Amino acid sequence: MATAEETPAFGRPINPHASALAHEWRRLTRAATAVALFTAPAFFLILYDTNNVSLVWSLLITAIAVIMFRGLVEVVVRKLIPSPSLYGAEESLKADDIVARRRYWFWRTKFRRLPVYIAFILLLLVFAQVLFAFAGISAPFFHPFQGLRQIFPPDTLPQLGLIFIQLPLLFFVNFAIFFGPFLFFAVRQIRGYEPGDASWGVKIDDVRGQAEAKEEITRVITLWQSGEEFEKAGGKRERGLLFLGAPGTGKTMISKAIATNFNCPFVTIPGSGFAGMFIGMDAITVQFLAHKARRLAKKWGGQCIVFIDEIDAVGTRRQQLGPSAVGSEPASIHDFCFFGPNGSLTPTGDLVIESRAWRERLFAQRGDAARTGYATFMDRATERIRRFYPGFGMGGAGGMALNQLLVVMDGIDEPPMVRKFVTNRVNTFLDAMFLVPRKLGPIPLRLRPPRPRQEQIYFIGACNVPITVLDPALTRPGRMGRHIWFRTPTKDDRLDILDLYINKVDHEPDLDTPRRRDELARITNGYSPSMIEQCCSMALTIAHSEGRRRFGWEDIVEAMTTVESGTAQNIEYIQEETRAVAIHEAGHAAAGHVYLEKDVLSTRLSIRKRGGSLGHYQSMEKDERFSHFRSYVMGELIMTLGAMAAEQVFYGENSQGVSGDVFAATATAASMVGIWAMGPDPVTIDKLDVDENADEVLRRLERIGSTIMNRATGGGGIFNDNPLGAVLGDRDKRRAAAQILGQAYVSAYALMATNREPLERIADTLIGRKEMHGDEVVDLLNSVELRRPEIDLMDDSTWPKV
Repeated sequence: MATAEETPAFGRPINPHASALAHEWRRLTRAATAVALFTAPAFFLILYDTNNVSLVWSLLITAIAVIMFRGLVEVVVRKLIPSPSLYGAEESLKADDIVARRRYWFWRTKFRRLPVYIAFILLLLVFAQVLFAFAGISAPFFHPFQGLRQIFPPDTLPQLGLIFIQLPLLFFVNFAIFFGPFLFFAVRQIRGYEPGDASWGVKIDDVRGQAEAKEEITRVITLWQSGEEFEKAGGKRERGLLFLGAPGTGKTMISKAIATNFNCPFVTIPGSGFAGMFIGMDAITVQFLAHKARRLAKKWGGQCIVFIDEIDAVGTRRQQLGPSAVGSEPASIHDFCFFGPNGSLTPTGDLVIESRAWRERLFAQRGDAARTGYATFMDRATERIRRFYPGFGMGGAGGMALNQLLVVMDGIDEPPMVRKFVTNRVNTFLDAMFLVPRKLGPIPLRLRPPRPRQEQIYFIGACNVPITVLDPALTRPGRMGRHIWFRTPTKDDRLDILDLYINKVDHEPDLDTPRRRDELARITNGYSPSMIEQCCSMALTIAHSEGRRRFGWEDIVEAMTTVESGTAQNIEYIQEETRAVAIHEAGHAAAGHVYLEKDVLSTRLSIRKRGGSLGHYQSMEKDERFSHFRSYVMGELIMTLGAMAAEQVFYGENSQGVSGDVFAATATAASMVGIWAMGPDPVTIDKLDVDENADEVLRRLERIGSTIMNRATGGGGIFNDNPLGAVLGDRDKRRAAAQILGQAYVSAYALMATNREPLERIADTLIGRKEMHGDEVVDLLNSVELRRPEIDLMDDSTWPKV
């Protein structure tokens, strides 16, 4: 088995001139020490014999003078002779060079500061003489204490001492009064949990629909807790994890499972907790977070996990780095047509198609608003201060928090700061005194270099924004370098989630069959795990309100529609309007079933009024797709206009209910022409050879499309604020978009005219049922045997009247 071996040291050999210079330096320093020692007796005799200084003071002053002389020689010689390069030299030369450099730096600093100290003392003496002159007191220049005794008698010294003690204390008290509340509300959001302190009742198995993410997280955290063998084999544990995904996909839930199930301390803080009103407060919050994590790690075996929710509040890319170089995903129709809480394609809320892009937009819309972390009255006080002092404070931006957080992530492996400082100062002082050797035999006479902290602090961040929004310094390897994506629940994911929550409540055996479970997974498109849990609980509530102990299919369907669209309004349409709404929704369903048969599955058909919609049709993509070909987009466009075509076939005119449909159809056609490079293609809807009649056909299609387009864009709206407005403002692109709309509408009209009787059967069934779900809708559409029409554009009956 292959094992990681230690890499041998390598490098170029030392320059012989540098080696010779290093040896000469060693001899020179020894000679300088000898000169200092030989001259010391003469200096001692001058002090002791000539100036009658006491023996103890003479010895002490002589020792200080010898050491200072030796330090002065070190500084002067280092200025005159260059230091040798010891790359690849022997260890003894390196050790001597380290000592010599410490000595040089120590004495260089002291001799540089000496004139400053002397000048400062003279300035104080001059200031004392000026003070004495104003007070009418005479005192010797070099004995100012005689004058101070007259100003401050000895009996006042205790009071002065108390004043000097109180001044710094009062400063800190004022600081605490002013800044304390802001620091308190920031620090209180840092919550630490030791093993056994709390249980959220969440197990790893309770996190459903994210199998790949769960497996990856379990693998990494297992290494965090017991990765000694992994490190011995040459591996390196990840420092941090970054959870990426839309709100409601399980990021916070899996963090609770980690805190509940892994036997190590867990510290949490929201990203908004780093926000501070004043500059520097956010950095203090980060330091307190690091201190708390280290303390818990030291208590519990050296490990602690820090979870930062909504880390994008503090980790957004810094402005000086510029915008992200990574391009965004291609535009989706849901970027322009996304209405209401359910993300309808139309403003009227009656047309929903589940896709990956739709789910991402829907879940992103459900994200919580940004919070400051302070109490409401603190937010109001902050806002009032900013009104009087524009630009005051940080505005909650947390400008220094990111920098400090990066320092903390890198500094976890550093030695303790105090121990490192003491070791450096003590060893430097002993080296600079020239008297204390590095070793006395085998016994070292220097403090050992401090080891890095043994505590391992691991970081987990969660955010709802794309990774390109975050600062690259935060997401690089060594910090939060392992990125785990949480996808919005697909049909298979929802089936997994349903298996968890539906089995926790009493239900009818019919809901345990694979067919019903699959049907439930299909009709819960766009549901988050919490919504599925709510539906199961609400279904049981409905059953109990009717005296039943278990809920069935009708109960959970009613619960789902209530959660999605609100409680159904008990409004009876007049007979004509009921049939018109049924015809409208049947047009959508028939067009989707025929032109998107291979890609889309119908999930819901209703004429019950919920919210602002008189009825609605919902469908979902059969497979998870990231892009679509023109044929799919064209089929989606035909489905959107199917309701308008159905009204034209049955009534010879359309109602106001098609306003949302043509609005979405115009946006789709403009996107096809201006964003997706999809132009009109008459071959897709007829078998006519290109001849002299082709231009006339295109003109007729354009007239129909222009009529529809004008109805959709007459008020401007969103088309004035995004790229679609530029497309529709360009003459050629507008013509191409109009031709696409004409093609789609002609196809939808031909379908409705060919299948008039099946459409009536769909509408009649819907009028009787009011609302249908899942297999009921699919079975109904299959039973009426809809036929795809053969379109002859040379036949005048093919062309609708708009």
